[in-house]
Amino acid sequence: MNENNKCFQRKDCRICRSENLEKVIELTPTPPGNNFLDHKSLKKKEELFPLNLNFCKDCFHIQLGHVVDPEFLFQNNYSYVSATSKVFVKHLNDYSEYVSEFLTLSRKSFVLDIGSNDGTCLKGFKKKGMSVLGVDPAKNIAETATKNGIETIPDFFSSKVAQSILKLKGKVDLITSHNACAHIDDLDEIMEGVSILLKDNGTFVMEVGYFLDVFKKRWFDTIYHEHLDFHTVLPLDKLFTRFGMEIFRVERISPQGGSIRVFVQKINGPKEIDETVSNLIDLEKNNGLNDLNSLKNFEDEINLIRVKFKKILDEIKDEGSKIAAFGAPTKATTLCYHFDIDNSQIDFIVDDNPLKQGLFSPGKHIPVYSSSAIYEQKPEFIIILAWNFAASIIEKHKEFIDSGGSFIVPMPIPEVIKKNSNTNSV
Repeated sequence: MNENNKCFQRKDCRICRSENLEKVIELTPTPPGNNFLDHKSLKKKEELFPLNLNFCKDCFHIQLGHVVDPEFLFQNNYSYVSATSKVFVKHLNDYSEYVSEFLTLSRKSFVLDIGSNDGTCLKGFKKKGMSVLGVDPAKNIAETATKNGIETIPDFFSSKVAQSILKLKGKVDLITSHNACAHIDDLDEIMEGVSILLKDNGTFVMEVGYFLDVFKKRWFDTIYHEHLDFHTVLPLDKLFTRFGMEIFRVERISPQGGSIRVFVQKINGPKEIDETVSNLIDLEKNNGLNDLNSLKNFEDEINLIRVKFKKILDEIKDEGSKIAAFGAPTKATTLCYHFDIDNSQIDFIVDDNPLKQGLFSPGKHIPVYSSSAIYEQKPEFIIILAWNFAASIIEKHKEFIDSGGSFIVPMPIPEVIKKNSNTNSV
């Protein structure tokens, strides 16, 4: 246990409860990646917590070895809001249209969102006349969502919360969750709550980052304290079976650099299990995600990227150029710490989230401004830390690149993007 009781080491697997775990990746310890600081907080000592990945040799689940207190992570001025990203807003709007049609939902349907954030996802279902309810532990964001017309319970979803919802509102046609189930230490509580609330013909749809994409594209910075689990289909299939549920369909989707949309029903539910489930399990095995040695090699490849990326930055700084960064996502903290990048290399960060503007990045204390700072301070280079939105960021800020500026995309291969030239990779 951490000296301030904010962190403990998890000794068993979150999926199958086995203690047959082995550490496969060790990254540089960081403070919580979303804990941005104001001027007064800069003098306070920030705690650093371990970032290690464990591999379960029984069910092949990949998971964070240390757990930081979720109240500290999510109820301490949490600053992520879905509506900040137009790309993600469109994804959620498209999702509500697609799922409503695929599952033949109607105006009588009741939809629950676990980890509903600002209610962006539920707005699409509400527009169709459905009853909606969100559950999210970030109290400030949950309260705002409720004020904006999306009723949201400001709490962690659990079997107790599920029983309360059941009593007040009855069973649910669709339970949905976007990236929240990677953030939860006690997955059994979530599954128990889902099984309590889900109608016999209802569906649970879970979207989570897909570790196969992280592994193949070397996107190590998605490893941070909020992300406790790095999901693949094979272990999830075992998890749902323990709670009387089954996966009947899995789709690969683009958010977070690569995710999966997992459709779940109660065992012997109305949907037939299609080949997408077995196809992805076979793909995971073929890529070595059930192999300890494959995962250990992953860390070596990350460190090669680090050498290449730092070479680019060192050469730019030697020329006296100014470097800014675009995007202050949680994963940027992992990247900055493991690549040893600080405010001596990055002059400032711009981010479209007003909750982060005027603050300083965790640990490295790089100031965060609105995107207008690009044109006011005129850096020669901008590192895209929110790399999963690189295309839309570059398109939106053509003025910067047209004026002679260059973007740097750090992963999977560090590359410099200039006007009217091919991408220059190192």
